[in-house]
Amino acid sequence: MSETLSGLLTIGLLVLLLALCYHPVGAWMAKVFTDTRHWRAEKAIYRLVRVDPDSEQGWRAYATSVVAFSVLGIAALFALIVAQTHLPGRQGSDGMGVTTAINTAVSFVTNTNWQSYAGEAGATPLVQTVGLTVQNFVSAAVGLAVAVALIRALARHSASAIGNFWVDLVRGVVRVLLPGSVLAAVLLLAGGVIQNLSAPLTIHGFSGVEQVIRGGLVASQEAIKELGTNGGGYFNANSAHPFENPNPLTNIFEIFLLLVIPFALTRTYGIMVGDRRQGWALGGFAGLLWAGGVALTTWAEVHASGASTGAMEGKEQRFGVWGSTLFAASTTSTSTGAVNSMHESYSPLGGGAVLANMVLGEVSPGGVGSGLYGIVIVALLAVFVAGLMVGRTPEYLGKTIGRREVTCAALYILVMPVLVLVFAGISLASDGPRSTMSASGPHGLTEVLYAYASAANNNGSAFAGLTADTPWYNLTLAICMLLGRFIPMLLVLRLAGLLVEQRKRPVTVGTMPTHTPLFVGLVTGIALVVAGLTFFPALALGPIAEALS
Repeated sequence: MSETLSGLLTIGLLVLLLALCYHPVGAWMAKVFTDTRHWRAEKAIYRLVRVDPDSEQGWRAYATSVVAFSVLGIAALFALIVAQTHLPGRQGSDGMGVTTAINTAVSFVTNTNWQSYAGEAGATPLVQTVGLTVQNFVSAAVGLAVAVALIRALARHSASAIGNFWVDLVRGVVRVLLPGSVLAAVLLLAGGVIQNLSAPLTIHGFSGVEQVIRGGLVASQEAIKELGTNGGGYFNANSAHPFENPNPLTNIFEIFLLLVIPFALTRTYGIMVGDRRQGWALGGFAGLLWAGGVALTTWAEVHASGASTGAMEGKEQRFGVWGSTLFAASTTSTSTGAVNSMHESYSPLGGGAVLANMVLGEVSPGGVGSGLYGIVIVALLAVFVAGLMVGRTPEYLGKTIGRREVTCAALYILVMPVLVLVFAGISLASDGPRSTMSASGPHGLTEVLYAYASAANNNGSAFAGLTADTPWYNLTLAICMLLGRFIPMLLVLRLAGLLVEQRKRPVTVGTMPTHTPLFVGLVTGIALVVAGLTFFPALALGPIAEALS
């Protein structure tokens, strides 16, 4: 079977799996967040944290809960990381420095999962399971909760409350992420991913060199790492490591895991707002961008070398070019950050394509929760632009998009580019940060731009050529992660507070339909134009210039 045919069949299988799960997974999440009953296990949690599950919050109280919960998570995880070498089960791990610990704590709480530390060498099994895996669940659930709050605001009218953060958080973990991860972990175990608490095994090679092989609770962490669009690998090689991703079957399954919830959330959206066509439209928009990213990345790598197998540098033989580029395009489209190949080794256009996936704002389809509210923001901007073009007050799902609403949307769009371009510019202009670059010229610019785009978009994948475990990069990337996560969240919740107060306007002959292919094309165009106008100069000086050189 030719490489091309095998790759196309792999993509076809992935699309089929996503299509089969789109309806049931999306419908289940809609049921989860509209259910009026509480499960017994959930009631126990509410009693423990002294929360009234039947009360609801306005946007300010909801936002305060999001921030308070996340700040406490950062503090607790930082304390655990700093103390890990003094706790049981060290297993030879080196631990982390203070700035690396700050970076890691912020990274996992913000659903970024950027790793300045060397996987199994920097984190003990205790930190991996009690600290990082727990944050993989709750950080994804926080994003999911904010997305659901925005959906409620669009579905309700003349109200003040957008839900209860603590209920949304608990339900997201207990009813969505936990059962999904258990099932995924079992399937990964069947595929060969390890799950043990064995002591490190020392192997003596033929040349006399010793190699320490560590085990761990890998399948359970790998499952939520992908399902929650997290991305932090148990091992330094991430999903290129055979203990995390042994073969092509586990590879396609892991890609499926990182895409299934973000895409299915568009179905949830359609059900909860009472018009399933709206969900199809947003899903179509995300699907178009994802397919474009996969096609461009694969084309670039297949044609980057004269060899019939394409450019195999930095890629695993067991996955090949197609399996690697499909993973790369999907992980950078979903704010996951897991990698099964080294993006540093991609061709200039291939590396530029995965970078472009992130600077689009990770809406193709984006992370768990964060992708959906990012897509809605772009849809609101499209409605606003269309309203200006025809001289009519912009409306979306019966809600007026006025000055306050579009201000929130515009500020949301501006946060990520400001963080990326400002910090990348300072790093490139400073002697200290510039000295850690392994490359100069356009490729060096791409390395730095990729790092800050990954942090500000809460993606977490790395270009690998940049030595980022320095105080400067650890702290500035942590700032990007924090601001890139919580400023947009606060703006979304403020927008939800504005929308939920409005009465729904009746549909008239002058109302712009927001479920048609024309609207999908408009939203796609807005996303591409905004990203292009913002980042094209930087991309032209980086990957495009390198490709043309």
